[in-house]
Amino acid sequence: MSSTTLNGAPSTERNFYLAIAIVSAAAVGLLAWILILRSPPPGDAAALAFMPAVNAAMNAMSASCLVMGFIAIRSKRIALHRGLMLSALGFSALFLVGYLAYHFVHGDTHYPEDAPLRTFYLSMLASHVILSIVCLPMVLITFGLALRGQVLRHRKIAKWTLPLWLYVSVTGVAVFVMLRSVL
Repeated sequence: MSSTTLNGAPSTERNFYLAIAIVSAAAVGLLAWILILRSPPPGDAAALAFMPAVNAAMNAMSASCLVMGFIAIRSKRIALHRGLMLSALGFSALFLVGYLAYHFVHGDTHYPEDAPLRTFYLSMLASHVILSIVCLPMVLITFGLALRGQVLRHRKIAKWTLPLWLYVSVTGVAVFVMLRSVL
């Protein structure tokens, strides 16, 4: 029997959401520190120069797994869906680690002021960043509910998580392509 909080909600439920809030806040805080507050050290410009392409590939793989996972669950292939969604999570996690490592070394990359489509690029980048911040706890909650066997609650949030996560993954690739085309 689990203990309860003062309002009667199980403490394990509270701890579940608290852990997700802490992980999400820590990830966003670390990213903000790397991109906004910290100046990258002078060093070898070639260090980790390959990472943006690797990160774009991780986003593309995540998006592919998300689409295939959606098709699998619609076909009632639960084990395949589970494997594909875990793969999508793995690719997204690898992306995040690679993204943090690259920007830790290089800092932020700016789209040239005179480049074509700058307004479009910045609009897409802004939506990508904002939705990625929203998406992180949603992904963790969606996975947590699935792993805890709370299928109905999982389905309810997955209807919102999937399109947001897919958008973030696809726009991550688009941001890379657009940035590389002008640099």
